[in-house]
Amino acid sequence: MSKTEKLLERRNKAVALGVGNLGPIFADHASNSTITDVDGEEYIDFVGGIGVNNVGHCNEKVVAAITAQAEKLVHSCFHIAMYEPYVALAEKLIEMTPGNFEKKAVLLNSGAEAVENAVKIARLASGKSGIVVYEGGFHGRTLLTMSMTSKVKPYKLGFGPYAPEIYRIPYPYCYRCPYGKEYPSCDVYCAEQFKKWFIGNAAPENIAALVAEPIAGEGGFLVPPPEYFPRIKEICADNGIYFVADEIQSGGGRTGKMCAMEHWGVEADLVTMAKSIGGGMPISAVVGKKEIMDAVHPGGLGGTYGGNPVSCAAALASIESLEDGGILEKGQVLGDKLKKTFLAWQDKYSIIGEVRGLGAMIALEIVADRESKTPDAVVTKKIVADVVKKKLLLLSCGNFGNVLRVLVPLSVDEETLNKGLSILEEAIAEYS
Repeated sequence: MSKTEKLLERRNKAVALGVGNLGPIFADHASNSTITDVDGEEYIDFVGGIGVNNVGHCNEKVVAAITAQAEKLVHSCFHIAMYEPYVALAEKLIEMTPGNFEKKAVLLNSGAEAVENAVKIARLASGKSGIVVYEGGFHGRTLLTMSMTSKVKPYKLGFGPYAPEIYRIPYPYCYRCPYGKEYPSCDVYCAEQFKKWFIGNAAPENIAALVAEPIAGEGGFLVPPPEYFPRIKEICADNGIYFVADEIQSGGGRTGKMCAMEHWGVEADLVTMAKSIGGGMPISAVVGKKEIMDAVHPGGLGGTYGGNPVSCAAALASIESLEDGGILEKGQVLGDKLKKTFLAWQDKYSIIGEVRGLGAMIALEIVADRESKTPDAVVTKKIVADVVKKKLLLLSCGNFGNVLRVLVPLSVDEETLNKGLSILEEAIAEYS
């Protein structure tokens, strides 16, 4: 019996059924863009810990920072005995967040926790309770963030009742426009509909914030028209609604910029961050306008592990690797190559309905027929299963389960990237 088979037996006896897995893979160690399992099998990683490992697995700077900090202080709780890494990371996140105004930050543990706290802050600062989110959006798995998340299966099924005062609007999904329009002749019709939405759904006087993913991650890597979010931000400002950018998956250099909203010149009132900023360690943050952040009373924000010193040290090293280590620039080159490659595939393979993304946040929408745009979740699932068997880790996403998303570490080397792309193309070709 292999080590994997033995561990799988133990896993099935000890771990709850509700914890899903891509496959029977147990990682032993990893480096840059590859993972080696307990039996010595090497996998090319196009998942990156679901957008966490932008600077690569076991990045040297991150590992060194973790080691050095762990030798000095692992935990004291920032509420009890403060420490410099927390302050230094808050300063750095403020610096890299768009907005020519004074900002403050709070450090937390996970993406869901960041979103929860952004909602808390927005509600208290505004004195209002309603929250607007997008159809197809994903914000977490806690009660509040699960309520904000759109997709029912598997994230919400049977877990109700959900948190109240959550409202939804359609995301600008141009390939499948919810309003039946064509871009650019639509003149961003979807954004203008937000003003009309207030009439029959909720008065702006009751809405504290709109929470938006700059690129809808789990929703299918949807990229809105460049005019969309600037207009939505204007509508929010005109109606006293805070604009919250959920940069948890799109931030940290994934789109070629530290924050995806930079692509459209949008300065959010509050920004949530997590995943890639930690270089593999659990950490998240809310960064926002000083007057909004400081509306919360002392003791109203925080938690036992929020801004753990080891995680803060890892995050500072991860951000340094992106900004000063050349990984951000390398990611921009990677994104250009991926898009060029996938567009060439689209010309060859009929099942690719659309190629979309920004920077290295790229996806392929798989369809049964290009003319009808019929989603093909069955083939998408088969492609994922096939490439995993050939030692390429890949995930699907989208409300219809028919989108192949690529979150390969930005630091991937050319040889590994090409090998992974070859495996993926072979699987796509088989079903075209």
